[in-house]
Amino acid sequence: MTQSISEPWGLSVFGAGSVRAEPQLVRVRLAVDVLEPSPDKAFQEAGTAVSNLRETLRRHGIPDASVSGSRLSLKSEYEDYSKRQSLGYRCRTSYVVESTAIDGLQQLIVDAVAAGANRVDGVEFDVRDKPAMRDEARRKAVAAARRKAEVYAEAAGASLGTVVHIQDVDAESYEMRGHRGHGSGGGASEGDLAPGTVEVSAGVLLGFTLSQ
Repeated sequence: MTQSISEPWGLSVFGAGSVRAEPQLVRVRLAVDVLEPSPDKAFQEAGTAVSNLRETLRRHGIPDASVSGSRLSLKSEYEDYSKRQSLGYRCRTSYVVESTAIDGLQQLIVDAVAAGANRVDGVEFDVRDKPAMRDEARRKAVAAARRKAEVYAEAAGASLGTVVHIQDVDAESYEMRGHRGHGSGGGASEGDLAPGTVEVSAGVLLGFTLSQ
């Protein structure tokens, strides 16, 4: 079946760009999760683990302001919910710990687990000035879109005109992932992070006029 353009007006192209940088800080998601036969025992064990964890983080030079946490939560735990076979009471609390001591990350996690943080829910590397990286990625995305438009115009025997439309595309959106899957180019990758680096991506749709 022949496809047609319902409203021909010019040329629309997608461009993607990305910037990588060495991480400057790390966020570690830790949790204290205890299961005890009674509520009092669960609160007691969790409270002890929380105190030990706080002291451990301070010894690593992490101030309290760099630690964000949730309140202790308590709920009944069952082995078989239909038969209500009780396992006891589960007490949980979680923390996000931010540190610039990336070289000491491994020991920090080891010591935090030893102190009572029996769950490590994630490790995220980041940079301080991500907006500046995003701006540079956007510039690269525009340059990639323009290069693509110039190739299309040349191949079609047309002259590329002015930009008449600019549409920002969220780097994590489904639309951009679809474009990436069709070879959009521009230096983007499948994720925000690569081992050892922080990657910031951007995407843009540009519309150009055409003339013969």
